[in-house]
Amino acid sequence: MLIPDARFGALLADLCEEAADLVLPLWNSGLAVDRKSDDSPVTEADRRAETLILARLAATAPGITVVSEEHASEFGTPGLIGSVFLLVDPVDGTKAFVRGDPNFTVNIALIVDGVPVAGAISAPATRETWFTAPGGAFKRIAGAPAAPVAVRPWRPGATVALISHTMKPEVLRTLTDRHGFDSTEAMDSSIKFCRIAEGAADIYPRLGPTMEWDIAAGHAILAAAGGRVETEAGQPFLYGKATEGFRNGPFVARGG
Repeated sequence: MLIPDARFGALLADLCEEAADLVLPLWNSGLAVDRKSDDSPVTEADRRAETLILARLAATAPGITVVSEEHASEFGTPGLIGSVFLLVDPVDGTKAFVRGDPNFTVNIALIVDGVPVAGAISAPATRETWFTAPGGAFKRIAGAPAAPVAVRPWRPGATVALISHTMKPEVLRTLTDRHGFDSTEAMDSSIKFCRIAEGAADIYPRLGPTMEWDIAAGHAILAAAGGRVETEAGQPFLYGKATEGFRNGPFVARGG
């Protein structure tokens, strides 16, 4: 099997944008909202985007195992995984999608030996796409030429943390004391990683549950932009936790 290199991110960006174009007309269209076994929402947008992505990946990356959210929800996650695989979240931030918030994304990441080496994220509502490529992380808007993005230095007294809308006040106090940020902004989906990667925010601490497909593409992009994602203990954050159902523990995503 040929292992794709960093150039694979540009291919993933094209695929994310194709899926984003499919999803966007369904946004604010009154789609029915179903509930999965974990009570999280799913819509026809999730299903259609995943069908498209899986078909394209089968053609462009044959032989590479794909772990995708909706397929995993219906059939379960694989008990074993090789050293090279893809993680797909066809619509990350479905709750935002359902309530009409623009912060939902399409995510694809390539994992090699536990590390996200390539990734792409597209935000259908804003037509922004971030992706990895040789030389760093890049962003393009509405198909315009891509430009490099990079994290900003930590600025004492002016640091911004991105948090989830559902974070409880006591958890926020704990994280503020632990990480020393100065202000917060709430938003959904993996777009939080992208905002840090492009220098618009500084840190994203997460204690609550996530899945590997929720964050792997954002991790790849942030790392390419000069940032990092670590466990709460400061250790490397790795992927391929098949025996744990691809569930993540707490993590911290940081800029400069």
